[in-house]
Amino acid sequence: MDIVVKGRKTEVPERFRKHVAEKLNLEKIQKLDGKVISLDVEVSKEPNPRQADRCDRVEITLRSRGPVIRAEAAASDPYAALDLAAEKLDARLRKQHDKRFSRRGSRRISAAEVPDHVPGVATLNGSGGGFVADEPEAVPTKKIGSLEVQGDGPLIVREKTHVAAPMTLDQALYEMELVGHDFYLFVDSETKEPSVVYRRHAYDYGVIHLSTDTMVTQTQSPEAGGTLGG
Repeated sequence: MDIVVKGRKTEVPERFRKHVAEKLNLEKIQKLDGKVISLDVEVSKEPNPRQADRCDRVEITLRSRGPVIRAEAAASDPYAALDLAAEKLDARLRKQHDKRFSRRGSRRISAAEVPDHVPGVATLNGSGGGFVADEPEAVPTKKIGSLEVQGDGPLIVREKTHVAAPMTLDQALYEMELVGHDFYLFVDSETKEPSVVYRRHAYDYGVIHLSTDTMVTQTQSPEAGGTLGG
């Protein structure tokens, strides 16, 4: 298996490629996950001078026969960003390795049992309704393409499309912990609905299911969008 290093809107010097090969020890990684298929490192640079201390970003993506593991970090230079991202990757690999062995001999809970183990997982708030946030102060808006941007920006647009098989809520929680994000988008294998599991306070989680209401669809205008309550 080789390490693929690529730059997004920036050149990657040969010296940095050699440093990546030294920093990401393939033998050590394969001891923690023996089913690794590929290891990609993407380097990007933020041109905004106000973010000079975080202008270089490194994203590491490890694909195996199990879940995809990602780790990313930003710093004032790519070498420091790589060091931080490599530390995150190592921690997540170890967590996956330990969890894999600890689950042997223990029963995994089903999606129906998750509310019994994770308090508040099925509700968004106490009354089941949304909340009204404070009205923000009026700020100037400008049109950039098809988007309306408030204030000075900066405008950062990044779009990704992922193909994934339906999974249980328990598996979605596990996948979210592996990638280190505060939320995880998935298709529930029981309801077949697009859903989002997200981190709340301490070790509490929440889940949002998106379903289609034909009555609402008929009464809403084509321009109307959905809202998300916390």
